[in-house]
Amino acid sequence: MIRRFRTSLIVTLAATLLVGLATLLPAWGDLEGRAFDAMSTLHPRLPERPGVVIVAIDEPSFSALGKSWPWHRDVHARLIDALRKAGAKAIGFDIVFSDPSDPTADATLAGAMGKDIALASSKQMVSRTYGDTLIETKPLPQLLSQGTHVGVASLVADGDGVLRSMPEAGSSMAALLAASGGTLAKPGGDRMIQYFGGPGSYPTVSYYQALEPEKYLPPDYFKGETVLVGLALQTSVKMSGGGADAFETPYSIQSGLLTPGVEVQATIYDNLGNGLSIARAPGWIGIVLLLLGAIAGFIASRSQVLWRRAVALVVILGVVLTGSWTILYELRLWLSPVNPAVCATVVVLFIGAIDFAIEQRRRNAVQGAFSRYVSPTMVKRLIDDPSLLKLGGVSRELTILFADIRGFTTISEILQDEPERLVHLINDILTPLSDIVTANGGTIDKYMGDCIMAFWNAPLDDPQHGLHAVEAGRAMIEAMPGINISLADQLPGGADIRIGVGINTGRCVVGNMGSTQRFDYSVLGDAVNAASRLEGMSKELGVALVIGERTAAAVDGSIELTEIGEIVLRGKVENTRVYTLSSLLS
Repeated sequence: MIRRFRTSLIVTLAATLLVGLATLLPAWGDLEGRAFDAMSTLHPRLPERPGVVIVAIDEPSFSALGKSWPWHRDVHARLIDALRKAGAKAIGFDIVFSDPSDPTADATLAGAMGKDIALASSKQMVSRTYGDTLIETKPLPQLLSQGTHVGVASLVADGDGVLRSMPEAGSSMAALLAASGGTLAKPGGDRMIQYFGGPGSYPTVSYYQALEPEKYLPPDYFKGETVLVGLALQTSVKMSGGGADAFETPYSIQSGLLTPGVEVQATIYDNLGNGLSIARAPGWIGIVLLLLGAIAGFIASRSQVLWRRAVALVVILGVVLTGSWTILYELRLWLSPVNPAVCATVVVLFIGAIDFAIEQRRRNAVQGAFSRYVSPTMVKRLIDDPSLLKLGGVSRELTILFADIRGFTTISEILQDEPERLVHLINDILTPLSDIVTANGGTIDKYMGDCIMAFWNAPLDDPQHGLHAVEAGRAMIEAMPGINISLADQLPGGADIRIGVGINTGRCVVGNMGSTQRFDYSVLGDAVNAASRLEGMSKELGVALVIGERTAAAVDGSIELTEIGEIVLRGKVENTRVYTLSSLLS
């Protein structure tokens, strides 16, 4: 147990280090980004009502106005007048009016400017041979003469192309639009955008409708509203094709669509106005979560039952995912579940793999140790349930069998100059006898020259161990004529092989015996000595099989036995009744 604990701990540390190194890869950041997408779009917290109405520069407006882009700026001036008359409290243009156009049109638009207007500027990092330069493109100065607000509308996507990060709150167009409408924008900082849906989540009207709201829209549609004007071209929002001023958002993976930039600006506006943006956790939190995941995986792996590990891992992942979402929803804090979830999973899998390898080695060891001594069925049972094998020595009642080849010493002397032939001969005799033992559920303890020692009721329980041992003894004796026939050409001088068998039942100690470097699964006890002596008495008693008194009592009624006398075994004082099979006396 201590060794397994130490191994699991080392594996946990190795897995944690591996996952920690993986967090440094760019792909890990993409994975955490996708986790944020899934969490932030699962039942997102919404503002009480959309804070912005979008005026879309869209295909219907191009058709209605009959003009190509860019439109004359006096058209935008007309829009401002129409929106003011309709009661709009603030108007933002997600358009950068940076280049001069028709002077008269520019002057008309400049005359429509005021403190209720927010215009967009853009920032772009330009790479040159001598270094990178941040360039800001601002609206024409004449458009700013009447206190018009100017905010940066540029947005920067994450490495995987998804727009998740809030812009700098103080200089963003959305923040200045909120200020122009009298709304106090809550700080942004290093935060993430809470989206409220895919494209079309905000109330939107076409540009041409906003030019004549009394004709196309319900009364007071714009009254008290903040309005954002920008491109929202339906033909440019598919993810596969991309498009001008359109972005991939956390909802894009669900809808397959990009979100127009003007709608992203509206989302940022509501994030600021309602304090719904999501803070990023400090980097050290990720390390803590990684370690907690490793600890959780280690604890889950303590059980050696596979389904319990699986259930524990599922519970861990459930807690991690639920906790991450709850903290995001309630506290507006992003604690990525990726670090703890992946680390816990990797630890459980790694420890599982090591345990599997150890288990396979153990199974192979059990199979190797017992396949030569017990039947394949018993080996399979031992492998499937190792608890049946109690190593280290236990006391239990066993039946022991000794089977010795009669006259083999003489044969050995005759063949002493032909050792290879002698070895083949003894193997050809012991192999069928050993097969009889294993076929009857016995365990072969050892071979002692031309003698076999076997026992029953270990390592597996055998309630009828006495009966099975006697049946094995009978089968051995009945097999001898066939063995003699098969070995006729190998036996010198027409010799005939016979065996003597002794069987006894009694209390013994069984287990692994030997040294730490080499041991055998064997038995010790007085009953073993008695069985050996009964086998030796078979020659004196003139029978091939001698059965001890306790074995005879165990098989009484199952096999017909005949008492052949009372003997005093060497080292004993009391007489012992011995029996043999009645069929062997006929």
